[in-house]
Amino acid sequence: MTSFVSIFFHVADLIMCRRQPGIAIGRMCDKCDGKCPICDSYVRPMTLVRICDDCSFGSYAGRCIVCGSHGISNAYYCTECVTLERDRDGCPKIVNLGASRTDAHYERQKLG
Repeated sequence: MTSFVSIFFHVADLIMCRRQPGIAIGRMCDKCDGKCPICDSYVRPMTLVRICDDCSFGSYAGRCIVCGSHGISNAYYCTECVTLERDRDGCPKIVNLGASRTDAHYERQKLG
């Protein structure tokens, strides 16, 4: 098994919603398809991802829970995250872009 620190180290600047999940099912885009939203593994999908009502409302409906692109398939937690009960921590939707993506966006704007 992987340790808790090694799983979240590569996405330290991303913040998840973590509200109480509702009945809406999380979606994934074509580039994130098959990936566990918690640990980013592609092995043994097991349980459907449920997201909160705020994250599935309005323009967010049908969007990828990781990157915000157009969702094409349902999101699943992997077996390891279900066994370790990380699927019960709340809504896994990413609510910010992260500092590195935001910095890159403003650098591109500055250059023209």
